[in-house]
Amino acid sequence: MAQEHAAPLAGMRVVELSSFVAAPLGGMTLAQLGAEVVRVDPVGGGPDARRWPLAPSGRSLYWAGLNKGKRSVTVDLRSARGRALVADLAVAAGTVLTNAPPRAGLSYEELAARRPDLVYARLLGHRDGRPAVDYTVNAGLGLPYATGPAGHDGPVNHVLPAWDVACGLYLAVGLLAADRHRAATGRGRRLDVALHDVALATMGNLGFLAEAQLRGAGRPRIGNDLYGDFGRDFVTADGRRLMVLVLTERHWRDLVAATGLSRVVSALEEALPADFRSESDRYAHREALGGLLAPWFAARTAAEAEEGLKGTSVLRSRYRTLAELAAGGAAALRAEPLMAPLDQPGVGPHLAPGGPLLLDGRQSPPSPAPELGEHTDEVLGELLSLSPAQVAGLRADGVIG
Repeated sequence: MAQEHAAPLAGMRVVELSSFVAAPLGGMTLAQLGAEVVRVDPVGGGPDARRWPLAPSGRSLYWAGLNKGKRSVTVDLRSARGRALVADLAVAAGTVLTNAPPRAGLSYEELAARRPDLVYARLLGHRDGRPAVDYTVNAGLGLPYATGPAGHDGPVNHVLPAWDVACGLYLAVGLLAADRHRAATGRGRRLDVALHDVALATMGNLGFLAEAQLRGAGRPRIGNDLYGDFGRDFVTADGRRLMVLVLTERHWRDLVAATGLSRVVSALEEALPADFRSESDRYAHREALGGLLAPWFAARTAAEAEEGLKGTSVLRSRYRTLAELAAGGAAALRAEPLMAPLDQPGVGPHLAPGGPLLLDGRQSPPSPAPELGEHTDEVLGELLSLSPAQVAGLRADGVIG
């Protein structure tokens, strides 16, 4: 039975030299699937060790959130001895995930010379090596001029680092593809993933780039309206807001029936003329349709509106703030099966997500992120067979934290 539910990546070892979002997320994704991921940081922590948001204790929730289930080793990466030690770890593990700047002794070529079947995944900003982060990539791709209310002049950044998230998952998928190639052929691979390429690919796959080329204009700024169909937020009698949208003819038919507007909508179709079974016509006349629907929501509380749409196919959700998610002992989060209690050292008990991939109906529970350097001694002993005396000597010389 234990074998039946063994983690799919059990036995896989990864040395991660990373910081910020994409590469740590890639490593954590592998760890949640059972890989042993050893994150290597400089002594004292890398540039993301104290990044906001912070717990009341001052500890980084960002760092803790992106390093759950990993092991932590700290090494003086500025010293030749420290880099040699990390190179030994990489060779012993056989798999490297990094977004760290190039360091002598830790390049793919140098490591692969020692272990030809090495799998080495490297995150770049741009493919040519120029640096980039989510905010700078997003600024160059036009989305800040499609985000925000209609009529607004300046760019509007979004708060979710979407390209970092996509890139981290691409890193994990690419690394697993290279590992599968190694299992089949015995040969290693170097994988390069550029943040800008991931963002550009996603923009292209979703049609943003082709639309701008073929129509001579980019995506318009339309606030909370849905582009290409009918969707918007409605204010209810108790001052709440519901996001309501339709993507199919059935969704539209159910919305009109639930709000009792079938005859009015039919009359509007005839008067325009328009066919609201068509997403294009729903989008073109979204202001008129929104004006018809708004009084129905304004006459009801959010709970009453949700009850009125219950049992229909209409897509909807009440807007909630982060504070509301945390209210009442985080009751809303406790209702989510993904979330589970986690007592993170230095942070305290809170609800944290487990792995979102369900394997045979099971999910991996959240595991604490390590204390910085917590596993240095045992990792050096297990992977490199160093004795306690040798580890103590490295610490006395300042090579390890």
